[in-house]
Amino acid sequence: MDDEDTLVELNQQRLTRLGYDVVATTSSKEALHIFREGPDGFDLVITDQTMPNMTGMDLATEILKIRPDIPIILCTGHSDAVSPDSIQKAGIKALLMKPFDKRGIAEAVRRALDPNGK
Repeated sequence: MDDEDTLVELNQQRLTRLGYDVVATTSSKEALHIFREGPDGFDLVITDQTMPNMTGMDLATEILKIRPDIPIILCTGHSDAVSPDSIQKAGIKALLMKPFDKRGIAEAVRRALDPNGK
């Protein structure tokens, strides 16, 4: 999830080509609604930090109330907005700094889905 259509489409294509089924949106409120409708249908959530209406950290908090076990990757281009310590305390699995390429997102997804975090 990102508020920029182009980035949503690009990363949806990247992840689909890697074999993942992707549900993409540009709205944090819509993302939360979709997740609430079928939380067991998701293995991972990827969200941008800077979103209108609800930040990525806020979205992660709400999602983790529903499914505390789901890995979440938070993306940001502003390292001062979040820190590794704050994401860990929030229960977020990984921080992915923008801009990232196909390899960067692929590696972050694999690490987040690996039960050992490797």
